[in-house]
Amino acid sequence: MNKIILSFLSLGFATFLNAQNIKSILLRPANNPKQYNSIVRLGNVLELSFDDLEADNKDYHYKIEHMTYDWKPSSLTSSQYIDGFDQNSIIDVTNSFNALQAYTHYSVRLPNTNTVITKSGNYLISILDEDYETVFTRRCIFYEDKSIIGVTALRSRAVNTNQTHQTVQFRVSHQDIVLNNPNQEIKATLIQNNDWNTMINDIPPLFIQPNLLVYNHVNYTNFPGNNEFYFYDTKYVRNTSLNINKVEREDIYHTYLFTDEPKANRSYTFNPDINGQFVINSLDPNTRDSRTEADYTLVHFSLKLDAPIKRKELFVYGAFNDFKLLEENKMTYNEEAGVYEASILLKQGFYNYTYAVVDEENNIDLKKIGGSFFETENEYTAIIYYRPIGGFYDRVIGVGYGYFNQNR
Repeated sequence: MNKIILSFLSLGFATFLNAQNIKSILLRPANNPKQYNSIVRLGNVLELSFDDLEADNKDYHYKIEHMTYDWKPSSLTSSQYIDGFDQNSIIDVTNSFNALQAYTHYSVRLPNTNTVITKSGNYLISILDEDYETVFTRRCIFYEDKSIIGVTALRSRAVNTNQTHQTVQFRVSHQDIVLNNPNQEIKATLIQNNDWNTMINDIPPLFIQPNLLVYNHVNYTNFPGNNEFYFYDTKYVRNTSLNINKVEREDIYHTYLFTDEPKANRSYTFNPDINGQFVINSLDPNTRDSRTEADYTLVHFSLKLDAPIKRKELFVYGAFNDFKLLEENKMTYNEEAGVYEASILLKQGFYNYTYAVVDEENNIDLKKIGGSFFETENEYTAIIYYRPIGGFYDRVIGVGYGYFNQNR
């Protein structure tokens, strides 16, 4: 019995170590790399790519699963939503070139000739290692153009939140869909800045009109405006640039950012950002293909605070790791310097980030360090799911986008 337990522990530890070596995970439209989310029309293609820092050409596999509107496994079998295989090897593999940090770059496009997706909806893509253990997962959506969605982001109208929050309102025109019971058949979801941690599910329509659902809520769809993201730029890895204090070359590059200051007690200042996202890119003279020639640098983050935050933890937070709370982006407090610190190995490019305060229940608070202002530029996505009475799965019949930016 002890041997079995040790075997499972060893396998889990090996999988954890393998996941630690995976970096620069991107899941974006293959034909539009400037679109930062993983939401495309059914029939269009997403590209998933990542680097393995062990640089030893492993045999990775992808697996794709259909999910319900609230991201639970759907009742469909794989043959009902895929023509071909729901699981296959990743064969687009390239070793890094001319980089101090060696890595292997993996890439796969979905759908492809072996995996044709036939149903709209939420999908979970899992990357499996040689032992078919899950290394990481990513969410994506394939939607149908069966409705027109208009999204508007406004300053909150509630007296207690009109300085700090934004309200999102939207309308769904469904000329091609006949609804018998809209409250039962339609599920609406909102997310802010492509961060699934901000998701508001099961939003009911406020008004039901012929071929039109109106979601003009005042409080139900309130989001904290938070603040503009911090950022840095390592496209020229050897040189300092805006927000970078110094760069040192050892066995790899080390990039030391200027120490950040909390912005919660300051007035709002407009600072254009990319809403927490990141772009892999190298502009170094000898770089031809950033996917395999961009280097890695150990980025040193620091945040000035007079004392550690009691009974809470602090994380560097952003899309660079899918807005997750992991050990690698957890900060520690340096008593002598009076700063929180973290060092994260990241590929060359342009990065947005902020600081998340997390309590014992894993509640994420971006306001504690950054503050929250109704003026902050944010992007909102409305996702409309449809399951007719007696239906077996949640279709996505439309996606709409809205932006709050009073400076435009």
